[in-house]
Amino acid sequence: MPEEMQPDYQGKVRDIYDLGDRLLLVASDRISAFDAVLPDAIPFKGEVLTKLTLYWFELLQDIVETHLISTDVEGLPERFASMTGYLRGRSMIVRKAEVFPVECIVRGYITGSGWKEYLRTGAICGVPLPEGLAEAQRLDAPIFTPSTKAFDGGHDEYIDFEQVVQTIGQQHAETIRRLSLDIYSAAHEHACSRGVIIADTKFEFGTVDGRVILVDEALTPDSSRFWPADLYAPGRAQASFDKQFVRDWLDASGWDKSGAPPSLPADVVEATSRKYIQAYEAITGRRFVPEGDG
Repeated sequence: MPEEMQPDYQGKVRDIYDLGDRLLLVASDRISAFDAVLPDAIPFKGEVLTKLTLYWFELLQDIVETHLISTDVEGLPERFASMTGYLRGRSMIVRKAEVFPVECIVRGYITGSGWKEYLRTGAICGVPLPEGLAEAQRLDAPIFTPSTKAFDGGHDEYIDFEQVVQTIGQQHAETIRRLSLDIYSAAHEHACSRGVIIADTKFEFGTVDGRVILVDEALTPDSSRFWPADLYAPGRAQASFDKQFVRDWLDASGWDKSGAPPSLPADVVEATSRKYIQAYEAITGRRFVPEGDG
C-alpha cells in the first residue's frame, strides 16, 4: 500500500477513507486472530474478501439492501491516483451508514466458542439448546447469537437478544435478527449446492435514511466458518476454508494471546492464501483472477 496516503480509519483488516458523502472501504491483506493483527500479510486476501462480498451482495439483493455504490476506482478523487493499482479489486465505494454497535452472529452448527459455551451452560448467548449435541453438529434451526461491536478494535462480548433490544430498540433488533437469519439460510443453501458448508457467520447492519442495510463485508473466510461438505462429520473439529487454519497454528505455537503475536511460517501463509482462494472459487464457481498490483 502506498505510504503517502494514510486512511482516515484503520481497522484490523480494513482501511477506510472519507470521501465526504461516501466512504472508500479497502480490504488489506492483513489477517487478525484472537483480537490481534498478525505481522504477516496473506497474499490476495483483500481481493478475495472483496470479490466474495460482491458476489454475495448480488446474489442476496432480493433479501437485503447493502451499502455498495461502486467499485470504480478510476472515478476516485485525484489524490488516489497513485493508489489505483493497489485499490483495484480490493475496494468498494459505499454509502455512509449509522452502524449498529452489534455483531450479528448466526450459527447453523455448534462449533468454536459456541461449542465451548454449550459444554459449560447448555446454551449459547441465552439460547437454550438440546442436551447431547456433538461438536460440529447441525442445529435444528440456525440461531442468532449476537455480540457487542468494539469500534475501537477491542474485544467483542457476547450478549443476549434482550441486550440488543436495550441497545438499539425493539424494532431494529427484530429487523437485524430476521435479516441475519434470512441471509444465512439463503447463503447456506447456495453454498451447500457448491459443496461448502457455512457453519456460522457474522454480519453488520446500519441505517441510511431510516432504512436498515447490510454494511461491511459478508460471508467471507474472515467472517465465516467454511467447511468442505465432502469431509464433514459431526463429533470432531472440521477441515476448513477459512482462518481457523491460522488460529489452530497459533494455538499450537505456544503464544499466550496477550503479547505480540508470532510471525507465521511461510508455508502457513501460503496455505492460508490458498484456502481463501479455494473458498472463493468453490462458492462462486469462478476462477480467481487477481486484478490489483497490491
